[in-house]
Amino acid sequence: MQADNVLIRLQKLQDIASINGGNRAAAQPGYQASLDYVRSTLEQVGYAVTIQAFPFTSYEPIGPGTLSALAPVPANYVWDEDFTYLSQTEAGDVSAAVVPVDLALGAGNTSSSGCEVEDFAGFPSGSIALIQRGACSFQQKAENAAAAGAVGAIIFNQGNTEDRMGLMNATLGDTYAGGIPVLFGTYALGADWAQTAGLQARMVADVERSRTETHNLVAETRRGNPNNVVMVGAHLDSVGEGPGINDNGSGSAAVLEMAVLMSKAHPFNKVRFAWWGAEESGLVGSTFYASQLADEEKQRIKAYLNFDMIGSPNFGNFIYDGDGSDFGLQGPPGSAAIERLLGAYFNLRSKPAEGTEIDFRSDYAQFFEEGIAFGGLFTGAEDLKSEEQAQKFGGAANQPFDPCYHAACDDISNINTDSLELHADAMAFATSWLSLSTKIIDDEIAAAETAAQGRAAKQSVRNVERWGRYFIK
Repeated sequence: MQADNVLIRLQKLQDIASINGGNRAAAQPGYQASLDYVRSTLEQVGYAVTIQAFPFTSYEPIGPGTLSALAPVPANYVWDEDFTYLSQTEAGDVSAAVVPVDLALGAGNTSSSGCEVEDFAGFPSGSIALIQRGACSFQQKAENAAAAGAVGAIIFNQGNTEDRMGLMNATLGDTYAGGIPVLFGTYALGADWAQTAGLQARMVADVERSRTETHNLVAETRRGNPNNVVMVGAHLDSVGEGPGINDNGSGSAAVLEMAVLMSKAHPFNKVRFAWWGAEESGLVGSTFYASQLADEEKQRIKAYLNFDMIGSPNFGNFIYDGDGSDFGLQGPPGSAAIERLLGAYFNLRSKPAEGTEIDFRSDYAQFFEEGIAFGGLFTGAEDLKSEEQAQKFGGAANQPFDPCYHAACDDISNINTDSLELHADAMAFATSWLSLSTKIIDDEIAAAETAAQGRAAKQSVRNVERWGRYFIK
């Protein structure tokens, strides 16, 4: 796949963002224009396109937030430097005492602050909950706080490692139902507040939330076995803060170029391409799609390949850890085979690669939950590149893989063309291979089923041995 052709498509997405408020966020004009562009491109080469509507909570910041200490020492904190919004926060203006919730400060901590209802035992209703990042979703923390009577919540970064100190653009999720405003603060601010007796604060979230709908786009090759489908997907939406050209114009443009190239191909297996909406609001579109599939349709999908950020400027070559060898969580049967297939391409190119954690932060999550084999590529986001990774991949150590992650500067200049070319080619290699044969996945699934049957048979024998003696005279 030619990186120059993918870049032409990325420039189109940049142009769309530039004339639509600087972003391509779900339910905003830039997203609709992006969807129209993908649709028209596919229809021009003969695809029948399906537009799938799904319910979605539109979220829009109206103005900057306010965060200030009222007592014991008045202080005003700096927007987008000390604190920011958690996306999908409710609007609100509250002043109250600030109460820490099960914090674990210091380097190397394993915070699970706010993850359990028991963390809020004795929490004084009408207070602002001070919660630390770690162990569970922001949504779970905020909703637990609201259930305990909090009128607002401040979640601060975990502080266990150097890359968990500052601000981040994160979401409470499309289904957040806490009903209270939630801000996100730096670790330094949170740690200072945690040790301030008698702290009272005011927090203001100037945002709008409303229930609406947005869309996924799906198209598939005319040829190929409809009972053996290989899916390839990427999210098309950006965050509201920027045009999202690496995140995830890069994946979307590469998938679009792949679809165009395959429009005249003769695959043995049907290839289905998907562009997901509202990923940045909590994987809403892909979750809706996969969870709505009938059981027989799920069984037809042999694999899902996910491509989310493949042009990071300080890139690494990351393959989802399908076999669990790097991070301990194995994907559904067939996922290890996909990891090996993608790894084989990097070996052919004499390029280093390593596993990336299955952390459920991208659109493969619901496919995993449905038991569908998955794999994919990633070139890094806000995390810092280690010294070892810099030696392996090149680039700058102790700097983010993508310094413009979820920011206005994630524009066309934020793309590393070497990364884009390498990963787009790896995507094309794996997609083309599986379009012709899914035997490597079939074999792994069959082996897993045989192993499961063997375990069931052994358990049956143990049950007979355990209880049989009661029936022998």
